[in-house]
Amino acid sequence: MPADTTPMMKQYLQMKAEHPDCILMFRLGDFYEMFLEDAKLASRELDLTLTTRDRNKPEGERTPMCGVPYHSVESYIARLISKGYKVAICEQMEDPALAKGLVDRDIIRIVTPGTVIESSMLEEGRNNFLCSICLQEPAVGVCFCDISTGEVSATAFAGKDAMEHLWNELGRYAPREAVLSPAAAEDPELRAFLRDRLDCRCEPGAEDRFERSAAWALCRKQFRTGLEGLPEQGEAAVRAAGALLDYLYTTQKTDLSHLTAFQYYTSGQYMELDLTARRNLELTETMRAKEKKGSLLWVLDKTKTAMGGRLIRSWMERPLLSPVPINKRLEAVADLTGSAIARDEVAACLREVTDLERLISRVVYGTAGARDLVALAGGLGRLPRLRELLAPFRSSLLCGLRQAIDDLADLRELIGRALVEEPPFSVREGGFIKAGYNQDVDYLRDVMTNGKSMVAAIEASERDKTGIKSLKVGYNKVFGYYIEVSRANYDLVPDTYIRKQTLVNCERFITQELKDMEHTILSAQDKIVALEYELFCALREQTAARVGEIQATAAAVAQVDVLTSFAAVAAAGGYCMPTVDLSDKLDIVEGRHPVVEKVLKNALFVPNDVHMDSGENLVAVITGPNMAGKSTYMRQTALIVLMAQMGSFVPAKSAHIGIVDRVFTRVGASDDLAAGQSTFMVEMTEVAELLKNATAKSLLILDEIGRGTSTYDGMSIARAVVEYCADKRRLGCKTLFATHYHELTCLEGQIPGVKNYNIAAKKRKDDIIFLRKIVRGPADQSYGIEVAGLAGVPGRVIERARDILAELEAQGAPAPATAPARADDQISLTDLGANEVAERLRRVDVNTLTPIEAMNLLYELKQKL
Repeated sequence: MPADTTPMMKQYLQMKAEHPDCILMFRLGDFYEMFLEDAKLASRELDLTLTTRDRNKPEGERTPMCGVPYHSVESYIARLISKGYKVAICEQMEDPALAKGLVDRDIIRIVTPGTVIESSMLEEGRNNFLCSICLQEPAVGVCFCDISTGEVSATAFAGKDAMEHLWNELGRYAPREAVLSPAAAEDPELRAFLRDRLDCRCEPGAEDRFERSAAWALCRKQFRTGLEGLPEQGEAAVRAAGALLDYLYTTQKTDLSHLTAFQYYTSGQYMELDLTARRNLELTETMRAKEKKGSLLWVLDKTKTAMGGRLIRSWMERPLLSPVPINKRLEAVADLTGSAIARDEVAACLREVTDLERLISRVVYGTAGARDLVALAGGLGRLPRLRELLAPFRSSLLCGLRQAIDDLADLRELIGRALVEEPPFSVREGGFIKAGYNQDVDYLRDVMTNGKSMVAAIEASERDKTGIKSLKVGYNKVFGYYIEVSRANYDLVPDTYIRKQTLVNCERFITQELKDMEHTILSAQDKIVALEYELFCALREQTAARVGEIQATAAAVAQVDVLTSFAAVAAAGGYCMPTVDLSDKLDIVEGRHPVVEKVLKNALFVPNDVHMDSGENLVAVITGPNMAGKSTYMRQTALIVLMAQMGSFVPAKSAHIGIVDRVFTRVGASDDLAAGQSTFMVEMTEVAELLKNATAKSLLILDEIGRGTSTYDGMSIARAVVEYCADKRRLGCKTLFATHYHELTCLEGQIPGVKNYNIAAKKRKDDIIFLRKIVRGPADQSYGIEVAGLAGVPGRVIERARDILAELEAQGAPAPATAPARADDQISLTDLGANEVAERLRRVDVNTLTPIEAMNLLYELKQKL
């Protein structure tokens, strides 16, 4: 450190040395400044002008700096956090005007991607999770926490598949940041999965952060419930939770009393969905665009509150495995579906309920302003009406939720008495305490607005006391308030007057009463700002003390919101209430794909049946042409199962769903070039995983297994997979198996449980009509050339393909790798390049198209013809 380093810069360098992995925002007056390497980085990432201190020094010795205004710092922090940085906020701990020497400063908080609590940095309908991972042989523990809502949940896995289960949970929660035990930090696959697949920041944790006794002590101190009766492997989850708490205490430096309940869950409570299934079924976002529109969430999410928006996503990611809670949800949805008027009134009321979860979290954190408390009271104010609207419903779940909703009338009334309806943004500038709430505030406001009348009153009083009719009270910046008496009346001046100034024609005096009044008037503004802030902090603490009640109420409101959303979608879409039990049945009558049906809008969606069980209808081998609807049919079956186990009605005439423990999908793949894997390698890896993890209670969706290799290799693999799935000694689980290998249709009658189905199509001259109907039996032909014609392939290509097909059928030979073209009418690739439709088709990877994307593409290409 140079000898001429200023005390302020020494203060900065000391704090930076304590937080080398953070960008340090250092409060200087009305700005947060950054220096040295932090300034260079921030200027680059935030597009800020890089300036310098000590301009009198040579250019190479100057200190780079840049800054942002304190009132807009949140937006800049948000941009840094979104890029994966940590930001340490160094605040002035005293008023610079009152400081004697160097202003006292301290780090008040470290903001990281997983510890964001500001509403401007969060997405309303999504959680923002921080997680902690403890690899502790023989178990793997993981804890997830959203500090913006107070949610804390944890689980642990043991055995050879523990890491795979961990990855599935990480994919489900999609944390923004992960605290890693030393063993976890040294696992390259885990770090790559977090960083590359989840865009998650990794924070290596010291061994002592995960130490057993320290973790238990922290958890017992923090959590009121949830630590009782944990299984043996649950200790790894407690260690993860302890490390997570330690990280929060270190970075947040504030009260975390909103983290009250430790929720330990096991694999038997929720259906485990791997990343492949979530992606292929497009539960919360589409595969290509990564957008909500076009996903199952887009169809089902009609929630009105931010809390409900987060909960419906959670329910979708975690379908239940027990019929009892599922049927309670279904009964509640049926109750709400039965009365459109009552349901609409509930929805309208919910729309006015604010985000109680995140508001009370900010209150506990100490970052809530007056506007947050007013918003909280406003949200609570809608709850009496919500309870009233729920009263007519009779389902046990809705009755229980109604009882759990507490409108906290006393707290609401307190906030309403204390704060004005539209308070200013900052609580540091006053003007938000309502008149009549505090006598001292009212008095000071009266002083500020009626200062002149106070001066006039003293002037009149002194005239009466002294008999000096010309006595005046005046003011200047040098002496403040004074009493002016003409020389002619000097002999009437009382002894209590203190001379301050002698002028040619008068004398100026002060009195103790006058100085007291002066101090009152001049300090009223500062006093009222300080007093209002003091009253607000007390009100915020009183509100924070009710965190448990508010969180419980918020959870109940969120459930009502999701159930109402399910009911609204069911009523609008003509959905049915499924029967869900522990049987082996999967019976769906006139089932429909919820997303495709919505995308088609007024077009007719052809419904289809599913009849499967653990006996003669175990494996359905489905054949038929491309674009006929095989993938749509299989995906809709999986989605209907998931919807039923979420507690939602389903798009069908009727449905009987025996609990499915897992849904696996192998639906299309493209080359994973980043991992150095071909389409076939990706396909075989996914098949290996699902066959290893599936059980007799699972549902498998397999599309075109074996197509990425030679015909005989592919067909052999496909047949072996069908046999394995149908064999109860090995797996014996319900499987929908779409294939172009027509040779597999001979398995019906040879292998018990295998049945053939096909997508009906009608050929008319050189055209084809897809009937979209699943029927028993194998397909009689593939209609590949007709499909190419529908897709807009040029007529000359179609004509040439028919010629080649006729030659091959006449020869009775398999298709050659390269068939000779007619010399008089050869079509080259340059001919195709002139055709816009053909060029577009060449660029499309049909292996990765979803049914919705295929339909949209087909419509777009048809418009160009």
